Amino acid sequence: MAKGMAPVLLVPLHAYVANGGGDIVSQYRIGTDGSLVPMSTATVAAGSDPRSVAVDPSGKFAYVANFTGNNVSLYTVGADGSLTPLSTVGAGTNPVSFATDLLGKYAYVANFGGNDVSQYTIGTDGLLTPMATAAVAAGTNPVSFAADPSGKYAYVVNSGSNDVSQYTIGTDGSLTPMTATTVAAGTNPQSVSVDPSGKYAYVANGTSNNVSQYTIGASGALVPMVAVTVAAGTNPSAITVDPSGVFAYVVNLGSADVSQYAIGLNGALTPLTTPTAAAGTSPRSIITVGRYE
Repeated sequence: MAKGMAPVLLVPLHAYVANGGGDIVSQYRIGTDGSLVPMSTATVAAGSDPRSVAVDPSGKFAYVANFTGNNVSLYTVGADGSLTPLSTVGAGTNPVSFATDLLGKYAYVANFGGNDVSQYTIGTDGLLTPMATAAVAAGTNPVSFAADPSGKYAYVVNSGSNDVSQYTIGTDGSLTPMTATTVAAGTNPQSVSVDPSGKYAYVANGTSNNVSQYTIGASGALVPMVAVTVAAGTNPSAITVDPSGVFAYVVNLGSADVSQYAIGLNGALTPLTTPTAAAGTSPRSIITVGRYE
């Protein structure tokens, strides 16, 4: 679907928010206008201090990184988008972000306390197995991981060094730092997301209260847009782009809400007519699933 065209919703889209203060995950439907509507069962239990939630590309499994528990909660995703607990697996010290590659073969967890990224293979049953090299180094206090749609590149936000680590992804799913190992972000960056086209990337900056906007070069390296940032809410903690590449959402920890944006033809973000949606206590993470055609 061309960017900027009004999508026709064929399969309901869903969004999930990890709420660190309540040890729960909020569950939403996404309307055709991009607005979020709570599901009939509004929340599901997570582990201790959940910080990140992700859904595998098949839409069958979901994962939540639990900061205090040093583990990842695994869920199955029902036909209506609701989550059912499956199991847990260990991670590094203070895991804050979980992500998978485009094909759902590999998974990665940014470990805030360990300054590294855990690497896993994903089984057909959704279970996680650590790779032979269980973790690779990141920057200071890594808090978010995202892979591009081609499965060739990956990005890790480092909140302590105000930058983004850049990696290539090997055929076995393992990470290798790029020649330009980092690119600058805003103050206290918290989350990174790549749009489905693989052309753009966005970083939510927790202290700057804004979003850094990048184009992705041919080598996978990030290049700041002309409009380097766009405003967000108070203490933005996470950002995601929906599967159509038409909308983006930023969870704001300080204002307990979600900023909602349209993505322009040049990748720049513009607030929706309804600029925010309410979230739960201490929202930390958001992800969207489904498809537009």
